[in-house]
Amino acid sequence: MTERPAPESGPIPLLRVVVGDSPAERRGFVFQQPFRIGRAQDCEVSIQSGFVSRVHAGVTFANGQWWVVDSGSVNGLFVDNQRVAQAPVAPLLILRLGVEGPFVWLRVEEPAAVPAAPPPSAAEPPDTGRTKAMVEKYFGDPVEGESVGEHTMLLRHAYRQVQKRQKRRYGKIIAALGVLILGIAGFAAYQFQQTRQQRAVALDLFYAMKSLDVDIAALEKLVLDSSGGQGAEQIQKYRARRQDMERSYDRFVSSLDVYDPKMREPERLLLRVARVFGECELAMPPDFAAEVESYIKRWQSSGRFARAVRTAAEKGYTRKIAEALLAQGLPPQFFYLAMQESDFDAFSSGPPTYKGIAKGMWQFIPETAVKYGLKIGPLADLRRPDPGDDRHDWEKETRAATRYLKDLYSSDAQASGLLVMASYNWGEHRVIPLIQSLAAHPRERNYWKLLGAYRDKIPKETYDYVFYIVAAAVIGENPRLFGFDFDNPLGYLEQN
Repeated sequence: MTERPAPESGPIPLLRVVVGDSPAERRGFVFQQPFRIGRAQDCEVSIQSGFVSRVHAGVTFANGQWWVVDSGSVNGLFVDNQRVAQAPVAPLLILRLGVEGPFVWLRVEEPAAVPAAPPPSAAEPPDTGRTKAMVEKYFGDPVEGESVGEHTMLLRHAYRQVQKRQKRRYGKIIAALGVLILGIAGFAAYQFQQTRQQRAVALDLFYAMKSLDVDIAALEKLVLDSSGGQGAEQIQKYRARRQDMERSYDRFVSSLDVYDPKMREPERLLLRVARVFGECELAMPPDFAAEVESYIKRWQSSGRFARAVRTAAEKGYTRKIAEALLAQGLPPQFFYLAMQESDFDAFSSGPPTYKGIAKGMWQFIPETAVKYGLKIGPLADLRRPDPGDDRHDWEKETRAATRYLKDLYSSDAQASGLLVMASYNWGEHRVIPLIQSLAAHPRERNYWKLLGAYRDKIPKETYDYVFYIVAAAVIGENPRLFGFDFDNPLGYLEQN
């Protein structure tokens, strides 16, 4: 546990606090006593935001300076995109309440400085006065009525000429430097503005693709239900437009150096997997990569990943599962969802729940199995294999599972693979209402936005479930990089 700074007595400097992201919302406070920041009305600095806890942080003066201390908030405190338990105001601190939450500016009001008295001069050397007189005589300004010799006049004239040349020379150098600095600053500002604009356009383009993905999924479902030829033509047009948009987005990503050559390979693979699952590389939260890496280490520390991949390969599951997913227009990396569900055990049975016992490789509960055309066997209430239950027919259940995933994609999850995973695990009847409470734009509907608003409601099992699948997909891109002795189980798709 982080040791909190102990308050101290004595005079406390004023602390100025500013909150509000826009000028219209901006509010300022000045404190000389400890105070609290939070969503509750009785907090001295009250901020109404879904990212802010009731009492998010306390601010106190200790060890000669002001400190901000996390009060056990759900979304945490962030300084420079790093989560912290506490942070000093020394003398300025820009704090964020949650990774996507509001900013708070804190600044210590320093008292006006009192000019210090100059130190007493040391005694001048005996010849200081004589030296000064000589400098004044030869290099000082002429005094009216002063009588000087020819030698002195010549020295003075030469010195003036040198001064003029130096002024002209250094003036030109300083002017050139000034122009260069202004040019560099102007170019840097232009580049920065251009980068910001490109990034904004790329984000808009990405989320336009997501909206189109939802439309395509919904239209495909309608065409499947009605067998309409005209709808199939419209789907082809939408897909062609989607490909054009993706090519444009790829050009933006390349120009913005999102995949920096200096980037660590695991981070590069994570960006690739996030993109595959419908999340934007440009909008990744700063702590997402570290969290995924922690789940990669969990896979590395057990034999589950290797055993499951070998089971799928030996029993012929890998290729058929990938083909079933691709037939529905889904990322083949959802292969790892079945791994997380059952380790590819077609005869697996889950624990009893209020909705019955989940069975099979994809762990369908009876209600979902019936909805997608699977027959439930007579041993449905027992945790044992049932020859009469279609859920143990892995090919039938795989086809049903891919249709179910496709339906989740076209729901309010808005083609976010991570939200689809959460819905599959916790149940869409729980996740979709939470998603619907978020802003309707696809930009606002992703897994980390959901976590930011409802981290306290989402079960740990579901939180782990999503990160385990993402981490498994990252490992699967290059298993040898992570210490496994086999290649990408889905690698054959890139060779075709």
